Amino acid sequence: MTDLNTKLEIFDAIAARRNERRGFLRFAGGGALAIGGATLLSACGNDDADLAPVPVPGPAPVAALNDADVLNFALNLEYLEAQFYAFATFGVGLNASLLTGTGTQGGVTGGAQVPFQDPIVREYAREIAIDEIAHVAFLRTALGSAAVAQPALDISAGTAAAPGAFTLAARAAGVVPATGVFNPYADDNSFLLGAYIFEDVGVSAYKGGAALIANKTYLEAAAGILAAEAYHAGLIRTILYRKGLTTPSLRTAAGQISDARDSLDGSSDIDQGITGTDPNVSNIVPTDANGLAYSRSVAQVHNIVYLTNTAKIGGGFFPNGTNNRTDALRSSGANA
Repeated sequence: MTDLNTKLEIFDAIAARRNERRGFLRFAGGGALAIGGATLLSACGNDDADLAPVPVPGPAPVAALNDADVLNFALNLEYLEAQFYAFATFGVGLNASLLTGTGTQGGVTGGAQVPFQDPIVREYAREIAIDEIAHVAFLRTALGSAAVAQPALDISAGTAAAPGAFTLAARAAGVVPATGVFNPYADDNSFLLGAYIFEDVGVSAYKGGAALIANKTYLEAAAGILAAEAYHAGLIRTILYRKGLTTPSLRTAAGQISDARDSLDGSSDIDQGITGTDPNVSNIVPTDANGLAYSRSVAQVHNIVYLTNTAKIGGGFFPNGTNNRTDALRSSGANA
């Protein structure tokens, strides 16, 4: 059996190979994102007694997101997805060289290799894992020294008494009872439901973030990742629907997860299950009346991954919050 170090080397090689095939870095000035930083200036008083006192300002406004913020927000989500798929598929997490950066680096709670029985599900999981690892490497290279470190992640089932993020999400959705445990690594179907929690969120997050990117080269790169994430989401939704024809509980659980996401991201209905009102009619591509995929704001995405509909920072899959400035915008109510 391939040992741990060899597996991690394989991950790096795959990521590097895929990164080389992208022409992005030819336009990004050697791989480091040029960031025009907006500095928040604090007001200061005046010692001259002849002048009128300077009013004490309120809290400084939070500067709007720049391209680096958007890509770092995406990188936080990619850390989450890559770690989940890497553990589920290969039984190990990302190489330590892919975890460093600005901010506080955190560890991973949970993660295990899934004992896949269906070879199709196993191959799908492997393909998605490779893509997600490549996304992490690609974004880190694009951001250069501005890349954030991986924050603390919880991808565990936990126990009945000390539930992990997956169990908390499943309980909130009603997939398991209030004292139940949901383990996404237990079997093929559990893995698919665990993946389904993330995939639609990733698609809507990238679509929402696209409007915030000013540089067309970075926008094209984000669009490329968005397309890959959409393929992943469609794949997970398709196989869940197919398996749900013989296991109706899968379709029911997917609908419950969709409803739970909707309850966290605001009053608008921008999430859909894998079937319509008729449980035998597929709904593989969740779209609006114009056939367009939905967008989510930074705040809406944070609510889902934190498993809360408040401005609280941290919780759920990111126990201590994401590792960049988007949390400040979320808590201030900006971009909500």
